[in-house]
Amino acid sequence: LLDKPIQQPLFIKIMEKNLKSHGTWIGKWTFVLAATGSAVGLGNIWGFPYKAGDEGGGAFVLIYFLCILLIGLPIMVSEILIGRRSGTSPINAMKIAAIESNRSSAWQLVGWTGIIAGVLILSFYSVIAGLCLNYIFISAASSGVIEAQTQFENATQSWQGLLFWHSVFMILTLLVVSAGIKNGIERMVKILMPMLGFLLVFMVMYAMLNGAVNKALSFLFSPDFSKVNTDTFLSALGQAFFSLSLGMGSIMAYGAYMPKEQNIGSTSVSVASLDTLVAILAGLAIFPILFSFYDGFSIDETLVQLKENGLGPGIVFVSLASAFNDMQYGQLIGPIFFILLSVAALSSSISILEPGVAFLSEERILSRKKSAIVISALSWIIGIGSVLSFNLWSDVKIIGDNNFLDSMDLIAVKNLQPLGGMLIAIFIGWFMKESLIKDELGSINPIVYKIWRFFIKLVAPIGVGCILISQLF
Repeated sequence: LLDKPIQQPLFIKIMEKNLKSHGTWIGKWTFVLAATGSAVGLGNIWGFPYKAGDEGGGAFVLIYFLCILLIGLPIMVSEILIGRRSGTSPINAMKIAAIESNRSSAWQLVGWTGIIAGVLILSFYSVIAGLCLNYIFISAASSGVIEAQTQFENATQSWQGLLFWHSVFMILTLLVVSAGIKNGIERMVKILMPMLGFLLVFMVMYAMLNGAVNKALSFLFSPDFSKVNTDTFLSALGQAFFSLSLGMGSIMAYGAYMPKEQNIGSTSVSVASLDTLVAILAGLAIFPILFSFYDGFSIDETLVQLKENGLGPGIVFVSLASAFNDMQYGQLIGPIFFILLSVAALSSSISILEPGVAFLSEERILSRKKSAIVISALSWIIGIGSVLSFNLWSDVKIIGDNNFLDSMDLIAVKNLQPLGGMLIAIFIGWFMKESLIKDELGSINPIVYKIWRFFIKLVAPIGVGCILISQLF
């Protein structure tokens, strides 16, 4: 089906279809800021630093860099290339690229999987991000009398409170996207990303001056190759893929607004570099504070404590919150950190919502504002299940032993997202006309192009396929 040649009358019909234009980014760095904002999310901030330290330190970081370079970057270039060629949403971008390459328009299904994944991801992402918003006020008011674990339980056991903050965050996302490319997303990323950078640098400086810096540096960067195994490679590969927001249409949608004169390769390198820099700085902001709080414990003993409090969100909402409760100026530093997390979450969520909104509005099915409302409402409704997963439905299993939130994560992040990334790599590597690819990439070093073609045809599909298989079994 996907390799079936398209009939000429349908080609003409699709190409002549009057799709509504979205406009382009103003300035070279706008796309870089927007795409970096998309890539830098909550999982990047609390996921990368812990995995780096626990799975080999500098050895993991080195493997992660290689995965970014060999698999993440080639797919990112591919997504931007497809998006910019058509200037449309991922669904239409894949359809047009397929038709121009004399392939079946069924390739648009790749765009559909991305949008479905985005709706599901936004549904639970908004719940966690809403919790970050709530913690700005919880950490500001905390006197240390109530333990962080109890604070977290109080915050999550109230479904009404979780639903309120879930709603607040979804409305913020909706307002930004509904305002359009120039007046909404572009204007907001130019505010959010410098704010994210400033807050992150401030947190790193504070952690360096007041935390256990040597322990943190050893934890994050001292290479321990004895911890490196097959799982380490899969973990680094997965972190590299997911941290760049690949496979769900966000980068492709943003690529559609990139000016034609902007170089795709160098821009992709800038985005990947900034994303990785933020992840490393997040580790330097978080772990000196944590190791200082667990003073007297060895690094391995501290890891045991962190695992008891729960990894991922547990590191932030329990372990780090405990440190803020105990430290001097914790009522100031805590809120600043959770503002940082909220900013990172919002810059990601607007990119998750955009592909679906772009499709509905360019097809003139609904106006941009109504499109944003409809898709946000759909994600909000699905998100109610994730809200209840913390309390009333905590024992309700949907897929296997997974509650509702974890089931949404299983479907969208662990299956649809890598499936989308793998299919994009296969399409670019094996099905899209090479003349179209070269036309969009512009002047590029022939050796660099051949290397990219090799990785996008063979290495990237196999690598992302390994991620997909590892998530399933």
